[in-house]
Amino acid sequence: MAEAYIVSAVRTPVGRRKGGLSQVHPADLAGHVIKAAVERAGVDPGEVDDVILGCVDQLGAQSTNIARTAWLAAGLPEHVPGTTVDRQCGSSQQAVHFAAQAVMAGVQDLVVAGGVEVMSLVPISSPAIVGAQQGMGAPYGSPGWTARYGDQEVSQFRGAELIAEKWGISRRDMEEYALSSHQRAIAAQESGAFDEEIVPYGAVTADEGPRPDTSLEKMAGLKTLSEGGRLTAAVSSQVSDGAAALLIASEAAVRRRGLTPLARVHTMTVTGADPILMLSAPIPATRQALKRAGLGIDDIDHYEINEAFASVVLAWLKELGVDPGRTNPLGGAIALGHPLGATGAKLMATLVHGLRRTGGRYGLQTMCEGGGMANATVVEAL
Repeated sequence: MAEAYIVSAVRTPVGRRKGGLSQVHPADLAGHVIKAAVERAGVDPGEVDDVILGCVDQLGAQSTNIARTAWLAAGLPEHVPGTTVDRQCGSSQQAVHFAAQAVMAGVQDLVVAGGVEVMSLVPISSPAIVGAQQGMGAPYGSPGWTARYGDQEVSQFRGAELIAEKWGISRRDMEEYALSSHQRAIAAQESGAFDEEIVPYGAVTADEGPRPDTSLEKMAGLKTLSEGGRLTAAVSSQVSDGAAALLIASEAAVRRRGLTPLARVHTMTVTGADPILMLSAPIPATRQALKRAGLGIDDIDHYEINEAFASVVLAWLKELGVDPGRTNPLGGAIALGHPLGATGAKLMATLVHGLRRTGGRYGLQTMCEGGGMANATVVEAL
């Protein structure tokens, strides 16, 4: 079977809400990492076949196919096309899948895959909110939907609460996990673990999210997001700004151009689950990916599961029996942030460079997505 190789993987630092990247146009931010990914691989940008970017809230500056505008904003050749995908929080992981699939099908040789989200500029759920305000209807208001699921609340916040209840995860459990995320992220920053993957943007050279002064005592003093609930802002991913990009190459392109692969895309899967519980799909997606890969839980050296909420990761750990030490070893979105459409590619960059730095062989990435879905990807470091 044809192979797909990751020949470069970069990301911006992740900016905090209203932080150092909040005034950057999303097209410029995405263009920055796209250009860096192509340059690092040593590829002529005119030879790129396509650009696929993930972006969740495609409104305003993030609308009208930001993959295309980002490529052009970076000053790159006009003949290279682009398309933007939305698989909610897994959008840029799906972009990687689409790029790898095109390469493995033999129809393209070099594809940029990545994502961008400037949440400071385009807040979460903006298209739905603005659409409702303009009388355009609601995503979950169709007769078919209500006949099947009723008029109950459909949100990631409710889903995360339901997961905490179903798997018996306490607020204290989530706070201890969140503290660990910050501690791991700070240790990673101090050791230079992110240096290879980060492309600074202006004066922003490092992730802005990790909080050295956080503590269980401070977390315990926060109000819950809903009355009687267990979730607080401390156990949730941070509103963030950022972009990430990878260059995916065919075996022929690697050979002809003398490229140096970082990893090969071993296995890809995507699956759906209960859209009300919403965030539990990484569990079946991981099982499916491992089965297709012919690997066991302990064969994976490094797991990246997006920390949308601490309850999501803790339920996944409980259900699958994954070693917590191999899971998000450099911290996750609770500390480092979750720039929606960019996070899939961001985590992939962290996973690939992490495997190579530590000498690991296999890595698995998965993330929960709106609508009750999850992508899972197994990569093999080279």
